[in-house]
Amino acid sequence: MFSGILKKSAAEACGTFVFMLIGCGAIRLHALQPDAMPAMLIPALFGLAICVMIFTLGPVSGAHFNPAVTAAFAVTGRFPLRQMPWYWAAQSLGALLAMAIISWFLPETSVFGRTQPALPLLQAFALELLLSFILMLVITAVATDSRVTGTRAGLAIGMTVAFCAYAGGPLTGASMNPVRSLAPALFENRLEHLWLYFAGPLAGTILAAFFYEWLRSCDDASTRKQAKGCC
Repeated sequence: MFSGILKKSAAEACGTFVFMLIGCGAIRLHALQPDAMPAMLIPALFGLAICVMIFTLGPVSGAHFNPAVTAAFAVTGRFPLRQMPWYWAAQSLGALLAMAIISWFLPETSVFGRTQPALPLLQAFALELLLSFILMLVITAVATDSRVTGTRAGLAIGMTVAFCAYAGGPLTGASMNPVRSLAPALFENRLEHLWLYFAGPLAGTILAAFFYEWLRSCDDASTRKQAKGCC
């Protein structure tokens, strides 16, 4: 039992590490060399990193890489609640380790990819909630509905991360993930508005998970599966 959750947590830490290393590393590189790393590539790199890690580690841990996703699956009964603290700790560890590695390889700037709102706080909260809702709606469909084939999960989720980042990045940073915002904020020592990037994604993902449970035919057991191995 302990060995199983340890392996799953290690996979979550690894996947979150790669996601943060590629995405936030690209932001830091852009700050140093804008011509070498155009800003328009950054959302695509976040999406590609998620896509690759889902295909790689999905069969081990379910490839959440996001505490808000883990929480949404837990409250809807599709993930064991007792395992949630393990996943949260692993995801946080992976994100923080990525920041440390980025700082080591690219030490010449203080930029770590911190998310910050360019909107009034209420609007920023609403946008983070909406983007997280869209992301979790896709995740819930590909991860828990047997009518959606698992091989499409990585591509669908990666594309959703990318287009949400393109749409919302200039306005809030399009975090959709508490550790995506927490780790850079800690390394930049700028923690203001961090609540926004906890509350918005958590509210959005939980609402989306319950919405999809209501949307589909919940009485049809053939459309239900556990949220593991495909998200």
